[in-house]
Amino acid sequence: MAAAKAKYFGTDGIRGKVGGELINPALALKLGHAAGRVLLQGAPAGTRPTVLIGKDTRISGYMLESALEAGLSSAGVDVVLAGPIPTPAVAYLTRALRMSAGIVISASHNPYGDNGIKFFSAQGTKLPEALEQAIEAAIEQPMACMPSEGLGRVKRLDDAAGRYIEFCKASFPHDMTLGGLKIVVDAAHGAAYHIAPDVFRELGANVVGIGCEPNGFNINEKVGATHPEALAAEVRKHQADLGIALDGDADRIQVVDAGGRIYNGDELLYVIVRDRMSRGPVAGVAGTVMTNYAFERRMAELGVDFVRTAVGDKHVMAALQEKGWLFGGESSGHILCLDRHSTGDGIIAGLQVVAAMKRAHKNLPALTSELQLLPQKLVNVRLQPNLEWESHAGLAQAYRDVTATLKGRGRVLIRPSGTEPKLRLMVEAEEELLAAKCVDRLANSLSPSHA
Repeated sequence: MAAAKAKYFGTDGIRGKVGGELINPALALKLGHAAGRVLLQGAPAGTRPTVLIGKDTRISGYMLESALEAGLSSAGVDVVLAGPIPTPAVAYLTRALRMSAGIVISASHNPYGDNGIKFFSAQGTKLPEALEQAIEAAIEQPMACMPSEGLGRVKRLDDAAGRYIEFCKASFPHDMTLGGLKIVVDAAHGAAYHIAPDVFRELGANVVGIGCEPNGFNINEKVGATHPEALAAEVRKHQADLGIALDGDADRIQVVDAGGRIYNGDELLYVIVRDRMSRGPVAGVAGTVMTNYAFERRMAELGVDFVRTAVGDKHVMAALQEKGWLFGGESSGHILCLDRHSTGDGIIAGLQVVAAMKRAHKNLPALTSELQLLPQKLVNVRLQPNLEWESHAGLAQAYRDVTATLKGRGRVLIRPSGTEPKLRLMVEAEEELLAAKCVDRLANSLSPSHA
């Protein structure tokens, strides 16, 4: 039996426009209270749950933090405020400090006008869907404030950033240093602005920081992992050896080499997996439907199992847990190294890439020379009302034609948009012209003038 459709929680927590239906102080208050009630129900007798709250640098974070704090406290749950720290820092501190749960206030790579709220379990992993459903059910119940003697207490964790910096550094080999390397670190004016540069600096690198001056409104604005061209320009300008760009909550990464060439998540995951393989077997790797076909093909050549999941690091994590594997990621730069952290972490992924370079005494072009990503062509086709694309005869025939044309040297992906009446068509092929021709064949089978 299919699970009931969530009213509030999406793929990665609750996210939306600030002041909209989902992200507003009234709902944040109810959400905090509901989460508190659910945690109390599951707490051992005589104990009081404690929740850690972290946030990125959006101006709306103050408002949502206060509302969540009030909701949790009113339900009888203690709260620890960590201030602006990366999403993976909340995961780490929740686990390390034996918290009952962690909450992140962030909309990741979105602009400042959006925000979101997501939860971590006591183990530092994304909250199980069963708990999300329990919280959703509790939101619909009337709020009932605890009497004064039962209210939760609130305190600040003043050394949250320092604790996390040490955790990140510990993921880097103790017999290595970054001495002699000039690295540009782009924190996207986000949650890692006061953390990421220090991690690399304290490991010995000469660090040039950009995107490290948040003002509440400039998060992800023309900087960070969603705009790596800014990083590439700075790497060339400063004649740096490497550039590392994070997104607003620092769980996503892009890397730039000395020549200004940008490396995506598939390539970075490949570098990390190959490094681990040089020191022992790797059972398998998880990617998503968007992972480049060249990665899958290369894993097969190396004898490493590979599985695809739906888009979202939450799904990649679920696959890794099911298989008992350690490594996975997305083309967008979410990379999971479960031998180093319980969740995706941009800083730690970056450190693993640099460690691989140091260990092999090779640069990124050399380390990725055996992974030649296939050109991808993506087209969005607006669907006509009542058109059932899954049973569309023309699309089915076009799919068969394209698959036959590619002859195992490429891949076709057809998936509906989750937010618009559009169908996303993607073709990968060894030649860019062939990919474009094939995706047009698919699109024209639905509409002669595709969107």
